[in-house]
Amino acid sequence: MTHTIHKRTLFVCLLFVIMQSSVQAAETLPALQDEHAPQNFAEMWAGFDPRSEPLETEVLKEWEEEGVVLQIVRFRIGVFKGKTARLAAVFGYPKQAVANKQKLPGLLQIHGGGQYADYRACLLNAKRGYATLSIAWAGRINAPDYQVTPAEVKLFWDGKTDDPRYQVTTDWGALDGYHAPGKNPGNQFPGIEPDAWTLDNIESPRNSGWFLCALAARRALTFLEQQPLVDPDRLGVYGHSMGGKLTVLTAPDSRVKAAAPSCGGISDRYNRSPLFCQTLGDNVSLKQISCPIIFLSPANDFHGRIGNLPTAIEEIQSSDWRVTCSPHHNHQDTPDFEVATILWMDQHLKGSFTFPQTPKTELTLNTTDGVPRFTVIPDESRTILSIDVYYSRQGKTDEGPQDRLNTKHRFWHHVKPVKAEDAWIANLPLGNINQPLWVYANIRYALDEPVSGAGYYYRSYTTKSFNLSSLLQVVSPAELQAADVQATREPSLLIEDFQDNWRQEWFSYQPDKWAITTHKLNDGLWKAPPQAQLALEVRAAEANQMVVVLDDYATEVELTGGPDWQTITLKPSDFQNLAGVTLSDWQGIRQLKLTPAEAQRPTRGSKTKQRILGKNWRGPQPTFQNLHWQVDP
Repeated sequence: MTHTIHKRTLFVCLLFVIMQSSVQAAETLPALQDEHAPQNFAEMWAGFDPRSEPLETEVLKEWEEEGVVLQIVRFRIGVFKGKTARLAAVFGYPKQAVANKQKLPGLLQIHGGGQYADYRACLLNAKRGYATLSIAWAGRINAPDYQVTPAEVKLFWDGKTDDPRYQVTTDWGALDGYHAPGKNPGNQFPGIEPDAWTLDNIESPRNSGWFLCALAARRALTFLEQQPLVDPDRLGVYGHSMGGKLTVLTAPDSRVKAAAPSCGGISDRYNRSPLFCQTLGDNVSLKQISCPIIFLSPANDFHGRIGNLPTAIEEIQSSDWRVTCSPHHNHQDTPDFEVATILWMDQHLKGSFTFPQTPKTELTLNTTDGVPRFTVIPDESRTILSIDVYYSRQGKTDEGPQDRLNTKHRFWHHVKPVKAEDAWIANLPLGNINQPLWVYANIRYALDEPVSGAGYYYRSYTTKSFNLSSLLQVVSPAELQAADVQATREPSLLIEDFQDNWRQEWFSYQPDKWAITTHKLNDGLWKAPPQAQLALEVRAAEANQMVVVLDDYATEVELTGGPDWQTITLKPSDFQNLAGVTLSDWQGIRQLKLTPAEAQRPTRGSKTKQRILGKNWRGPQPTFQNLHWQVDP
């Protein structure tokens, strides 16, 4: 009898194993039919149901911090080529929500290239009443006592469980959705060619890391909607850089009720593969988005180029959109721009905030004096702190990835508009009519109370204001000439007088520090004459060192300190790069920076050590005047 029971038990166990193996072998995505790869958005996602498979969630770590419950979790993405893929993430929510049996809005946060899933996003969002899932699609995680850097990701790949640094993280199984580094040589997100680690054995969008990570993001939405404390009808998604593109790839999911991509999701329109363009190009997903969406697009960003923003707005199906565009910034921002993400979610997921309408603008080219005029009518439903107009001559109608340097260093002229009845008027004097004219307006509004959050790179910020932009307007040289626009602005030896609104043509990513940068020298109006010297007057209360940086070249300047102005004059040969090579002349300079200290860093892969110039600043911030090109008689 006992022997019979054992046989039956063994049979049941074997049957269970066989059933489990059968379930495990069921593929998440259907096989290609007749070796035919998906040719469009619908075909690419055909046969995928993000809710159909169990999540099989495991909690790898749990802790509490400042009234917030935080977890490192991992759940099933799907089964691909017979192997299960699992996604690691950080999940956080306010502890009190459980006791109060609250239903919270859920946020999906998607990191960028080289970034990590980060507990700080979950922590700070929880303090505003959100449950947040920060997904580690590349395997990297930042959390207390749970650090997964690229080194730990490689330990995980190699199964080195005996190493004290080993941590469980995202497992893509038979595929490779990792990035920086990829698990396999040649794993490039823009590629859709077949390989041993791709899903399809022919060129197919399902081979791309973009598709895999977007699929994982949709499974992450399933994780959120299945949490007892999350309201499945109030889900939002946001991400930066590569996370911005993945936000746009994820936002067509009908469960997404609000989206906020930053520095990505609008400019991936160029690829050597036509099939990539018609399936994974940003324009393809943008045309599927019907939820409210706000684009955070710094005006000099190389990855989400502002020149593509008007086209992106035309492509989306949603009529509820906003844009916020910081002038001069490339791929990072300051709090009054970064805060737009959480305010957008507050409006559409909590109903606790209302964005003003996008400012109305009109560009008039036919004027009596030949100077274009830009009219701005802002929404005055909130207290307006400032209205600023920015225009550039360095945009291109066909700007692409090959224009990266120009995109990063484009100079934006600033105009403080003048009130005229219910509108604000800005004149835009031009130095020539042979370049396009790009122009937009920024409206800075006061917040009712300070708002705190985690920025693009998870730095904690607090701000008392937020920015809303008009949509960029672009005018071609042919249109300027047809409207009889005149070149009325003359070149100048005076680069900056440091008067009135001068800071609007300079920028800093750390407003609490005095270091300042401008792209003025990239504009032909301030081209250096032959044999000129760069001159500047500085006043510092105490003796200090100041560093002047021109692109990759820098020089240290000794400041004597005291109440008097000190005149600094510099020649090209005063500047050196990291290799010790001196600057030959002023031609081609794009960026000028004044700073107390600067690190000259080697290029990626170089064994050269970085060089530190300057030192910690002593005393009050310096003041400047009369930055100019000095030409001796």
